[in-house]
Amino acid sequence: MTEIKNDRFLRALRRKSVDRTPIWIMRQAGRYLPEYRVTREKAGDFLALCKNKQLCCEVALQPLERFDLDAAILFSDILTIPDALGLGLYFEAGEGPKFRKTIQNLSDVENLPKISIHNDLSYVLDAVSLIKYELNNRLPLIGFSGSPWTLAAYMIEGQGSKNFSKVKAMRYQDPMLLHLLLEKLTSCVIDYLNAQIEHGVQVVQIFDSWGGLLSHDSYFDFSLNYMNQIIKGLKIVHGDNIPIILYTKGGGQWISDIAKTNCDCIGIDWTTDIRSARQKVGNLVSIQGNLDPSVLLSDKSMIRNEVSKIIESFGPHPGHIFNLGHGITPDVKPDNVNEMIMAVHDFSYQFS
Repeated sequence: MTEIKNDRFLRALRRKSVDRTPIWIMRQAGRYLPEYRVTREKAGDFLALCKNKQLCCEVALQPLERFDLDAAILFSDILTIPDALGLGLYFEAGEGPKFRKTIQNLSDVENLPKISIHNDLSYVLDAVSLIKYELNNRLPLIGFSGSPWTLAAYMIEGQGSKNFSKVKAMRYQDPMLLHLLLEKLTSCVIDYLNAQIEHGVQVVQIFDSWGGLLSHDSYFDFSLNYMNQIIKGLKIVHGDNIPIILYTKGGGQWISDIAKTNCDCIGIDWTTDIRSARQKVGNLVSIQGNLDPSVLLSDKSMIRNEVSKIIESFGPHPGHIFNLGHGITPDVKPDNVNEMIMAVHDFSYQFS
C-alpha cells in the first residue's frame, strides 16, 4: 500500500500513538460551505451532483482546501443502493430524500432486481477513483454505506420520518419479511463497500442512522446482526487491512456489544459520555466523536470549551478520532468549524 503523507487518522484507528488527535467531520462537504452551494447550483440538483464524478471530486476536496483535516470522505449519499434497486430516489427542496416506490409486501421484496455494483453504481466508483487520484496520497479516503436497517427504513417508509412507524410495524407484524429485505440489502452493502475498497478507499464507515429507534432486543436482531455480517464479508476479502467504523446514532447503550463485532472503531453521538465509552471498550476498538453539532452555532469561546471537555474526558489514551456526534448542519459558520479544528489541535497536543 502506498504511504499516506498524513496517516494520523489511520494510526488512531489502529490505536497507535499520534502527535495530536485526528479530526474529520461528518458531512464535511456540504451546504455550510459557500463553495459547495456554488457547485451544487452548477450541478442543477443534489442527485445530479452525486452522479457527476468531477463535481463529486470537487466538493469532496473543498473542505480540505479550507480546513486542516485528517481525512477525506467520498461525496455521495447513503441511499444510492435503494435507488439502484429501482425505487426512484429524488430530493425535494427542504424535505430531504423520497422514493417513488416503497417496499410493503413480499412481492415487493422478491421483485427487487439483482444489481451489479460496477454497472448500476459505477458513478460512485468513478468518483472514488477520481478523488483518490486527486488526493495523491495526501490524506486517507473514507468510503461509506448506510446500514441495512437504515436503508430498509427509508425504503419502507418512502422518506425520512420522526419515528419510522411503517418499518417498526413491519418488524412486529411480519418480521420474516423484514429479515428477507435486510438479507438482500446486506449482500448489496458487502459488494458495494468491497467495490469502493477496490477503487481506492482506505477506510469504510457504516452509517446506522436510525438504529437508535429500535428497542433493545430488536437492535441486535435487525441492525447489529446485519452490520456484523457486513464486517465478516469485508474481512474475508481484505483481512484487517481496511479499518471499519460503525456508527449507530443513539447507540450508546450498545457500545460494548458493537465493540465485539470485530469493527475497528465505534462512532458515538453526543448523548454518550466519551470517558465511559472508552472505559467500556478498553483497547478493543478506537472511538470517534462526539461534539454536539449545535455547539458550532455558539461562539468561539464555547466551542473551545466544549472541545476541551471531550479531549480531557477521553484522556491520554490511543484511539480517539475527533468528530461531531452527527452531521454538520447547513447553518454553521465555516469560521466556527475552523475554530473547532484548531481547538482539537491545541488541546490534544498535551497528550502526544
